[in-house]
Amino acid sequence: MVTDYDTPRKVDDSDQEGYADTLTRRPDLSSAVIDVDETELAESIELPGADLSGEELAVRVIPPQADEFTCSRCFLVMHRSQRVSGPSGRQVCLECAA
Repeated sequence: MVTDYDTPRKVDDSDQEGYADTLTRRPDLSSAVIDVDETELAESIELPGADLSGEELAVRVIPPQADEFTCSRCFLVMHRSQRVSGPSGRQVCLECAA
């Protein structure tokens, strides 16, 4: 079945009344109260200079592969297709060269 979306639609008055009722019964979202536990929030914040000597990394570090290089400007490991010779022969990525 083909529908022509450009033609005017029939409007029922009963639908319009129901729509107005739902707008008036809608709860006020701006008055919502958020319960935040300040102690839990304070424990999750890491301060600069904190002693992290007892912490262990949960990420496995993989060295650069044969088809990758490290950009000499942003120090990100990129695929060799992103490599451009920068000033003084340094290898930089396309984003840093722009």
